Amino acid sequence: FRERNMKIPAENNHSDPVSEFILLGFPCTWEVQILLFSIFFVIYVLTLMGNLCIICAVWWNDHLHTPMYILLANFSFLEIWYVTSTVPNMLANFLSETNSISFYGCFIQFYFFFSMGTTETFFLSAMAFDRYLAICRPLHYPAVMTVQRCIRIGAGCWVCGFSCFLLPVYLISQLPFCGPNTIDHFLCDPGPLMNLSCVAAPATEIICAIFNSVLIFSTFLFITSSYTLVIRAVLRVPSAEGRHKAFSTCGSHLAVVSLFYGSIMVMYVSPTAGNPAGIQKIVTLFYSVMTPLFNPLIYSLRNKEMKQALTKLFRIMRPGQRQPLKN
Repeated sequence: FRERNMKIPAENNHSDPVSEFILLGFPCTWEVQILLFSIFFVIYVLTLMGNLCIICAVWWNDHLHTPMYILLANFSFLEIWYVTSTVPNMLANFLSETNSISFYGCFIQFYFFFSMGTTETFFLSAMAFDRYLAICRPLHYPAVMTVQRCIRIGAGCWVCGFSCFLLPVYLISQLPFCGPNTIDHFLCDPGPLMNLSCVAAPATEIICAIFNSVLIFSTFLFITSSYTLVIRAVLRVPSAEGRHKAFSTCGSHLAVVSLFYGSIMVMYVSPTAGNPAGIQKIVTLFYSVMTPLFNPLIYSLRNKEMKQALTKLFRIMRPGQRQPLKN
């Protein structure tokens, strides 16, 4: 039974400043560590391939150069970096003897992981707004949601997402850390980090809790409001075929929203402080690793145009069948 993860270096005591953290991850036997490494490595590769396929299908197919698919391609690009911010380090820790991460490396991971998670909430909101305009305001849609405006919206999502989390990261990084330095998690999460601070920081905890709640609930209410109006408009469509087509385009978005928001609300809004660390790891694992894997499947299986574009993409990737996708 491997006990390497449970050991704290003797030099880390309550008087010395912390220069690195120990990520416990999933302490278990060496055989199980290898098994977990194999599983998460396969998941990571499949996630990269699935999201790259969506990006390539949108890029190479003229019919998909519309606001809806431009936002989807940006979302897939975001998912690639989102999962990359945690999984490679987690894979390395499965094979490591120390599971250590430097102080600055921990906060860099913290910043990028949560900045990309914040950017994801903005992209989901932008995609919901796009569907609202397309279904509830179809006559105004071409004039309002132009490709140029869609690009500006996407750029705004990236800038806002990477700007919002600067304050929480700064506040937590200024806390004094003097030992112990063991984080019972597989990534640098704000909750376990604040628990390692030498002094109580109720103001920082309150600010971070308010920040998370406002961000999560404001974007979630915007998305649910948009889809409520969409569903009301769809139900008024006289033909069953029209209703089915409208629901099929929105169903994939709703499925992704449900997976992502359901898990982050359990983690960052519900009172999880008293929950076992294992539960928090599983919830974090779901929204940080599994949802980026599910999203390409959801969008490709429920969208006829995307399935056709992916079919063309796979056809052109076959040896001896090189031909342009654009038509």
